[in-house]
Amino acid sequence: MQANTAKAKPGRLHIIIVGCGKVGHTLTEQLVREGHDVTIVDVSERVIRDTTEVYDVMGIRGNGASLSVLMEAGLKEADLVIAVTGSDELNLLCCTIAKKAGGELAAIARVRNPDYAEELSYLRQQLGLSMIINPELEAAREIARLLSRPQALTVSAFAKGHAELVRFKIPSGNVLCGRSIMQLDNLFRFGYLVCAVERDGSVSIPGGSFVLHEGDDITILASSRDVHCIFDSIGMRGQAVKSCMIIGGGKSSYYLAKQLLEQKLEVKIIESNRQRCEELSNLLPEALVICGDGGDEELLKEEGIYSAEAFVPLTGLDEENILLTLYAKRIPGLKTITKINRITFNDVIDGLELGSVVYPKYITSEAIIAYVRARQNSIGSNVETLYHMFDNRVEAIEFHVRKDAPVCGVPLMQLKKKDNLLIACINRGGRIIFPRGQDAIMEGDSVIIVTTHTGFGDISDILL
Repeated sequence: MQANTAKAKPGRLHIIIVGCGKVGHTLTEQLVREGHDVTIVDVSERVIRDTTEVYDVMGIRGNGASLSVLMEAGLKEADLVIAVTGSDELNLLCCTIAKKAGGELAAIARVRNPDYAEELSYLRQQLGLSMIINPELEAAREIARLLSRPQALTVSAFAKGHAELVRFKIPSGNVLCGRSIMQLDNLFRFGYLVCAVERDGSVSIPGGSFVLHEGDDITILASSRDVHCIFDSIGMRGQAVKSCMIIGGGKSSYYLAKQLLEQKLEVKIIESNRQRCEELSNLLPEALVICGDGGDEELLKEEGIYSAEAFVPLTGLDEENILLTLYAKRIPGLKTITKINRITFNDVIDGLELGSVVYPKYITSEAIIAYVRARQNSIGSNVETLYHMFDNRVEAIEFHVRKDAPVCGVPLMQLKKKDNLLIACINRGGRIIFPRGQDAIMEGDSVIIVTTHTGFGDISDILL
């Protein structure tokens, strides 16, 4: 199929995605949903055909590091090239060629190999790339955050780590049951904001009169130093875990183990490939590496699953990760986190009640979508951070505000804002403010917005 080389319509970007695997497919879906002109490049005719039949995109079959292929995909008219093939070197080469031949376009590469992990900043600077992203490393960081907040289903960091958005399910008989949002000040003696509640499949951004029920899936924003106080205040006390059993010895396992060891946790890795076990033993001498089948129940018992505080299956098979989690959840008090790469049956996965689930492909796509929105529409702010919640029904967006933003200096009570939207908090030089009506957004602030609207690219989008 021939690429459409016409310039994208105003307000839209012309984006070339090289590689249409799990991450490429997810990016295609989200960028098309946001109204951009997308051309995909892949060596597989079947992948091109399947993707172009589902989405309104152009497809080019070929090597994304070939200048002629990129030109056929519309390189001269492109605003952004995103390389997410299975090869780090191919992704870097593709972006380098695109930057040299494509003028002022931006380029983003996925790089996963641990050999490059300490050099990403250098590579990005030397090659002139807008972003280098490592899905496995980012997934490991998210898992490590969850292990520090074991009561939470998800933990999302904002304001350079000064604020966290935590999601958890209200247990039976909890002190929150039957309380309205306005009554929570009696429990929480610190700054916080209830951002969203999911009940029976419906998501609300609750007002003060909203009454919480058992089983509600609730999301609260607080400063990072106060997050543990949320759980202490409602009787869900729990310390960060001190030991973790990891199943599988791939890239994600390496990145996670390295972070946990730096935090002084006891780490045990079970991997079936003997050569990989030897590699991990050399790379992570402080970890205990066991060569064996992580799906063997007797081996898990023998290696101490019943005494571990956390269990994280990171095999290459989603089905195996899910089954291992279901087994481990029978052990009282054991924190489980499941990584899912490919499976898309979200309703089925939610029904299994796996607890914390991490999707590397979504972590990658959200970081890239945040960049795309910032590049597309930055009148008075830049998109710093973006998280989708509740199956993309709610967005939490962090904007860095510039002096020309129309919201600057105006008391929040006087802003004519869209409905279904919360100005959740303001980060002013590292000080987290949960604003009241008389507070105002100032130049240089980072502002976190939570909304059921989609596609916000600038702080001014909150206004009617």
